[in-house]
Amino acid sequence: MAAMPLPDQDRAAMSTPLLPRSAFVSSTSFSSFSSVASFSSTSSSFSDPAVPSDVVEALPMSRDSFKALAVLRDHQGSVSSLSLCGEFLLSASTGADIVAWQQPDLRRFARFGHGEGSVKALAASGGRVFSAHQDGRVRVWRVSRRSENAFKLVAALPTTRDYLGKIFRHASYVQTRRNHRRLWIEHADSISCLAVHDGVVYSGSWDKTLKVWRISDLRCLESIRAHDDAINAVAAESGIIYSASADGHVKAWEKGKAAHFLQGILISRDGVSWNALVVSSDAGARRVYAAGSDGHVVGWDRVGRGSRWSLSCDVKAHDMAVLCLCVAGDLVCTGSADKTIGLWRRQQTSDGAAAAAALVRVGVIRGHEGPVKCIQASWCRVSNGCMVYSGGLDKSIRVWWVPNGWKANEQRQQDKDTKDQKNCVFLR
Repeated sequence: MAAMPLPDQDRAAMSTPLLPRSAFVSSTSFSSFSSVASFSSTSSSFSDPAVPSDVVEALPMSRDSFKALAVLRDHQGSVSSLSLCGEFLLSASTGADIVAWQQPDLRRFARFGHGEGSVKALAASGGRVFSAHQDGRVRVWRVSRRSENAFKLVAALPTTRDYLGKIFRHASYVQTRRNHRRLWIEHADSISCLAVHDGVVYSGSWDKTLKVWRISDLRCLESIRAHDDAINAVAAESGIIYSASADGHVKAWEKGKAAHFLQGILISRDGVSWNALVVSSDAGARRVYAAGSDGHVVGWDRVGRGSRWSLSCDVKAHDMAVLCLCVAGDLVCTGSADKTIGLWRRQQTSDGAAAAAALVRVGVIRGHEGPVKCIQASWCRVSNGCMVYSGGLDKSIRVWWVPNGWKANEQRQQDKDTKDQKNCVFLR
């Protein structure tokens, strides 16, 4: 979708308050989006010549179960991160810009952040957008529909106040490498990931540290030497912070009275870089999934509220490295360096209870011309399906519709997996 000037009706709409992130997209909105994308609901063809008719491979569902809705091209660099922020889909690129796409028709609403360094990660919470940059700083943007500048830069972390409070104290400096010292509130290398949880922002960096930033005053509260190699992903849920690294470890951290402490090491695998993390909590079950450079997706269930995790699945999801993953309802989506998106469903027992986060593959989506670097999904209750957004190194964002239609074919796929356990290993 080519860039276009802001329509008059969108300018008029800026006087309305920013909507919170919707739990679903209405059937009316979906119909509007489908018509803008020129997609026929009765056919798996797509009018954009950039998307071939065989773009979607459904396993074991029929070919037209998944629908390619749109291809968005408005970045000069590879798409590095996606985030859902109220009515907007935000996309960031290595070209140093961030684009806000307004739903449901995904027209370009605004571009911001250009010239602030390559953007590595995005996170949104409470009317603010946080962006992580290659220059080692986190930038904070205020979201407001009451002004024409809907995304306004309000701070870059560490803030000037934070610098002034520590720059003259000898104890505020740490050695980052030989003969080189920096303030402990500074990242010494590119920031690769962000997570927002319980009033704080967690930033993970190639400098091997996690830093904790309080949202209320944007102060850096803590710096954690978390890993022995670059940190690639961070996620948070129910008071536990998870970090994944190129050192082959996925670790869990908990907030103590004064500082975070290591709660446990979920996995240690030599020669594997863990590239992505996602956490989910539904029906009382707390689950963690990690994606690795060996093509595997590993899942754990947290036992009770303590420091125990039960390994539930270890799936060979792709032939090449898994670069990203997300969860929407009981659908798990994985993006890989092999240019495909894997669709997985958490296995259910006969009585309907969730079975230890075990995964069954239900489909593969093809279409990207390069590795899939980032992915987001949003469940639509009314339309009974899921909107999947994927960004790749081919500089495109692709939008897919995945209906809740795999249940009828679940038993056939389970029977197939019983005969061939190469695709999925369930650990009881």
